[in-house]
Amino acid sequence: MTGSAVLASWTDASTLGYPVLFGGVLLGSVLPVVPTGAVVGAAAAVAVTTDQLSLPLVVLLATLGAFTGDVVTFGICRFGGPAAVRWVARGQHADRIAEVREQFRRHGWQIIVTGRLLPAGRIPVLVAAGALAYPWRRLLPASLGAGLVWAVSYTLLGVVSGGIFDSPLLATLIATGLVLLVGVVLNVVSAHRRAPSAPMPAPEAEPGATPAGCEPRP
Repeated sequence: MTGSAVLASWTDASTLGYPVLFGGVLLGSVLPVVPTGAVVGAAAAVAVTTDQLSLPLVVLLATLGAFTGDVVTFGICRFGGPAAVRWVARGQHADRIAEVREQFRRHGWQIIVTGRLLPAGRIPVLVAAGALAYPWRRLLPASLGAGLVWAVSYTLLGVVSGGIFDSPLLATLIATGLVLLVGVVLNVVSAHRRAPSAPMPAPEAEPGATPAGCEPRP
């Protein structure tokens, strides 16, 4: 099968295009093994360069996939018990989760939106929300809004690549690479901001000088 035939099969809305988009985002939101942003960016690039996918439907399905995945993850953290929480939080640093938990107490839904946009920020936020028994009536609209903002952001990256390159395959590859590059940059910035600043070294005392606080009495 030629590359064009494979691409045509993937972008056929009646076969794989939309199910792959929704399923990929949903799976990656529950099990972080799929680069969900790259899936959305690639689908948006295909929508711009072909007539097989609808851009509004790409945004809608990406939003619903992200929202459903976040709700499932939150439900596991809230009702699954300690073992389930440890499974969701595997690979996460305990101090990072504790930090997010404290921020969650003060900011609530804003942290849900921020966590969805930042790489490696979503899981600590949902773990904290589950541990604090965050109310469903607040979580659901916040998660839906976060999913929409996230879907629009990564769709725009795909639209940019699709607007530059006429080839659907090339636009898809560029969109995927662009999304992964943005993720790497955000990870580096986030890690740099969380890194503790090194303490300032104490000034060396001059030879023969009396240490502060130890002045001789008259």
